[in-house]
Amino acid sequence: MNLFELLAGEENHPALITPDGSSLNYGQLRQNVTSLVSQLNSFGLKQDHRIAIVMSNGSPMAITFLAAALCGTAAPLNPKYKQEEFAFYYEDTQAKALITLSDGPEAAIAAASVDMMLINAQVNNDGTLNFELTKAPSNTSHSPLPITPNPHSPLPNSDDVAMILHTSGTTSRPKRVPIRHRNLIASANNIVNAYSLTAADTTLCLMPLFHIHGLVGCLLATLASGGKLVCPHGFNALEFWKLVKTYKPTWYSAAPTMHQTILARAGRNTEIVNAHSFRFIRSSSAPLPPIIIEQMESSLNAPVVESYSMTEACHLMTTNPLPPKIRKPGTVGYGFGVEVGIMDAEGNLLPQGSLGEVVVKAPNVIDGYENNPEANATAFINGWFCTGDQGTKDEDGYLCLTGRIKELINRGGEKISPLEVDDVLLRHPAVAEALAFAVPHKSLGEDIHAAVVLKTQASEKELLAHCSTMLADFKVPQQIHILDQLPRGATGKLQRLAMAKLLLGEGS
Repeated sequence: MNLFELLAGEENHPALITPDGSSLNYGQLRQNVTSLVSQLNSFGLKQDHRIAIVMSNGSPMAITFLAAALCGTAAPLNPKYKQEEFAFYYEDTQAKALITLSDGPEAAIAAASVDMMLINAQVNNDGTLNFELTKAPSNTSHSPLPITPNPHSPLPNSDDVAMILHTSGTTSRPKRVPIRHRNLIASANNIVNAYSLTAADTTLCLMPLFHIHGLVGCLLATLASGGKLVCPHGFNALEFWKLVKTYKPTWYSAAPTMHQTILARAGRNTEIVNAHSFRFIRSSSAPLPPIIIEQMESSLNAPVVESYSMTEACHLMTTNPLPPKIRKPGTVGYGFGVEVGIMDAEGNLLPQGSLGEVVVKAPNVIDGYENNPEANATAFINGWFCTGDQGTKDEDGYLCLTGRIKELINRGGEKISPLEVDDVLLRHPAVAEALAFAVPHKSLGEDIHAAVVLKTQASEKELLAHCSTMLADFKVPQQIHILDQLPRGATGKLQRLAMAKLLLGEGS
């Protein structure tokens, strides 16, 4: 059992489309991936080798990921990293090779050690790929020619590690997350079942393919359903509606910041909106405020389902279901193929309705972090993975998240969910984006501030008055910072924990 089993679509059915004219059907994709695995084997790469991939989105990145994961262990990295960051991740994963396109980032190539081989992915006229070994590792050969052809290397089994990713590392050194073939297969199939995906579906891939959301939630789930994946070179708000008009996707999955950008341009594209109806729209990677769900459903005429995912769970944990089943905005739905519990600080599972840490158990959850016994001792308790999120389950099993445990604001003993404050601020007509966060306070321990980006003019006084009408006094921000943009990490996540330091030069 390995990833190749997910490539089971009909021979002549379109599989991958890059909006530059190239298109591969499932027959071509299977044949090309098989050929590329043999090429990687011939360069001396095998199952226990880590293969770094640095490419922008598109079919070449998708094909390379599949080949690298079936030859060894794929280690996809953000092409926007600096040289020092590439060097850290190469060393941390002990990468044996780096695969890039010919126009790949110079910083990625410059950071490669002398012991790494460099491989160039060449795009053929028909959209397939060919790998060229451009630099052999210094400890094996001085020649850039193939080393030992071995077209009969065994394919991986379900327990082999297909991919290595890192946690975001916003508060500490990133942890290595080894994801096995069985984890990926379980998660992809859970997503297919959750949204009833079929070969008739067309997915528009907006999420980066160095991130679990893009790799599993978009790429692998679509391939597992036998559907079609349209994979542009990245998210571009100006191009989104043109892609919708051309390819008529039945669904797309994105992070909240992307949804808000798409929503902002919907009014200028009413003809396309009215002519094309999505079967559903999915949100993941960060909380989607209920007010944004309301606005999206009203403007885009499609059900919006919020889901809950993590790298350690190989993406999907819970999701709101599609109509006619009940969607509950403000919740992230219930588990699909995943057991969800609420646990107290002592490791006891709590009854329905209790507030505590969200824990999950499922075949798509990793066995543990790599070489990190300290993290494993706190993250895995009695077979459950502890997410670090606080929440509660209602009488129907729907999960409501109140925030990251580390992000909850403790104002003089009163615990405040920043998500609640975000949603109230976003309900003001002038506010485009909002982020509440903790700041140090001498007597209270922590106080609450918020940062906003405006779409029309409003004063701090007006925004504070708006909060006062909808929030208890202790939840009203002490100060609201009006910014041109909110700081984000590499995958678009807002940097809530770092805000006090970024804005005020203080630890939070």
